Amino acid sequence: MSRFIEIVEVGPRDGLQNEAQSLSVEERLDLIRRLEACGARRMEVVSFVNPNRVPQMAGAEEIMAALSPVGGTPDLNHSRIGLVLNMRGWERCVAAQCDEANVVVCASEGFAVRNQGSSVSQQIDALAAMVERQAVEGGPPITMTLSVAFGCPFDGEVGEDQVVAIVREAAALKVAEIALGDTIGVADPWTVRKRIEAVRAAAPDTRLRMHFHDTRNTGLANAFASVEAGIDVLDASVGGLGGCPFAPNATGNIGAEDLVYMLERAGFTTGYDLDGLIETGRAISARLGKAPASSLGRAGGFPA
Repeated sequence: MSRFIEIVEVGPRDGLQNEAQSLSVEERLDLIRRLEACGARRMEVVSFVNPNRVPQMAGAEEIMAALSPVGGTPDLNHSRIGLVLNMRGWERCVAAQCDEANVVVCASEGFAVRNQGSSVSQQIDALAAMVERQAVEGGPPITMTLSVAFGCPFDGEVGEDQVVAIVREAAALKVAEIALGDTIGVADPWTVRKRIEAVRAAAPDTRLRMHFHDTRNTGLANAFASVEAGIDVLDASVGGLGGCPFAPNATGNIGAEDLVYMLERAGFTTGYDLDGLIETGRAISARLGKAPASSLGRAGGFPA
């Protein structure tokens, strides 16, 4: 197989936002540059959230100012992504000249209020307002991540109908891409496949991305099910780092090196340097004072 699977590296944002130890701007820049040297072409590098609530993400503007511009017309093949929760975040993202704005909308009311302090409908309204401003004033392409799309730590099960209804509204706004996020790691491969089919039926012309956490050891199986269902874009985090500060017991994303190994072992292409990813995952985990959560961080690749 020569099919290309795009892996969006989310380590500098999702990977670090839940760590007890905050890294300096320079340390985060070093991680970003190392990941780009490993082949990361599309990466979540900053989050435009209130630093009082998520101090690990302070310094977003400084990070963007220190990074060399990607150059050319912004697209979804090579971009430094800023996470956005509201209009203030959008304004900061535009001012910082991010290549892409990834706007989070929650699939459940319980998580929406605790994570973002607003209802689901208010979040959709905010997304619509950002799309309108982007059309009039310019700015980076807007993508959307639908968090807790498989289950919520506060409301429990999240039904397919809930997800489809929100996806349909986002698709009508013509956002560039929609990601389904398993924020607390509760999905299984069979549900993943069914949900992809339902979302495709609701938004047939919208590019889809999947975002899995490995809280219950199903992350790679869910990634496999996604690829089998035709998905070509997956999120992952170097070292298996990650977690949401407002989701109890949420652990890391699937490890980028684990995902690259699985895909390339099967003959897919990803454009990543696997040995470099393993080394980077070990280094950032050591800096955080922990063992790598990724399997390849412990075992290494094969053949050695």
